[in-house]
Amino acid sequence: MNELMTDLSILQITDCHILPCLNETFLGINTEHYFQAVIELALTENCPFDLIIVTGDLAQNPSQGSYQRILKQIETIETPCICLPGNHDDTQLMQQIFNTPLVSCRKQILLGNWQLIFLNSQVKGVPSGRLSNQELCFLDDCLSKHPNHHALIAVHHHCLETKSAWMDAMMIENSLELWTVIGKYPNVKIITTGHIHQLMDIEHEGVRVLGTPSTCFQFKPDSPTFSLDNIASPGYRQMTLSSDGRFKTLISRLPEPLKDLQIDSLGY
Repeated sequence: MNELMTDLSILQITDCHILPCLNETFLGINTEHYFQAVIELALTENCPFDLIIVTGDLAQNPSQGSYQRILKQIETIETPCICLPGNHDDTQLMQQIFNTPLVSCRKQILLGNWQLIFLNSQVKGVPSGRLSNQELCFLDDCLSKHPNHHALIAVHHHCLETKSAWMDAMMIENSLELWTVIGKYPNVKIITTGHIHQLMDIEHEGVRVLGTPSTCFQFKPDSPTFSLDNIASPGYRQMTLSSDGRFKTLISRLPEPLKDLQIDSLGY
């Protein structure tokens, strides 16, 4: 990671849902195929990157094999990568496997004039998220120690409503506590999340709150109940962070919708 660069290029991918065995399918699709395809698209369009952030749900029914295959794929990019746990992940197993010079589960880094903070919103055994007192204190401590750095916060679960009632029942339960901490620090510029399998881009209390498409199936926006999107394709987010605190972001998707998606699925 080059800390002297004026602009930093960040790749965010999320919600890969890689299965225990190669070539398994989930909701009708090979999630690993699309994970690889999204990475190839990102490398074709926007490489090189200074950092990759994977914002949770790397694996569905996590196993050593699934995480090892994810690690192998990410390390081919030859770029530092931070992995966060989602509600489907095994945090302890992630920390054991994603522990290489390139790929880790680090909690915080400084890059140029930016501080990037990575929070764990997982509550074991339930789909919704929550930030423990330890996580909130960690966030407060990081922000208080680096008041002159612009801040980006990455976390799996979303902290603002999506207008999909079923999904918003699984957001960060104590998001008001998160916003109370953030409200003390005007240098917080971005919160970027996974979990929602759809696009979000909202400004809230001076902070840009982003949601990023999954590398596999997408959820239909504005849905009261579980609903898959048969139009939106897998994709990624790229962010360009400037030293003065400004930033740009874009979403890019695979050119074709998913094949064989079980669109009538009622959940998983």
